[in-house]
Amino acid sequence: MPSWLLFLIIGAAAGWIAGNIMKGGGFGWIGNIVVGVIGAFVGGWLFGVLGITLGGGVLGTLIMAVVGAVVLLFIVGLIKK
Repeated sequence: MPSWLLFLIIGAAAGWIAGNIMKGGGFGWIGNIVVGVIGAFVGGWLFGVLGITLGGGVLGTLIMAVVGAVVLLFIVGLIKK
């Protein structure tokens, strides 16, 4: 499986999970991918600043992306209010 496809799958899963945690529903495939991919960058930055490592596996990447996506959705929610 190409790495970019795995990246999109993890992004979609992370966006869907974060959407369910923060809002009660997903955002559709494209929205989930966008939220998950941006969340992965936010999570990577946040975990780096805090000095937290989860390993390089798919599960660690998914957890980091979900945490980043939840933070992203929280910040967007604050801005929208």
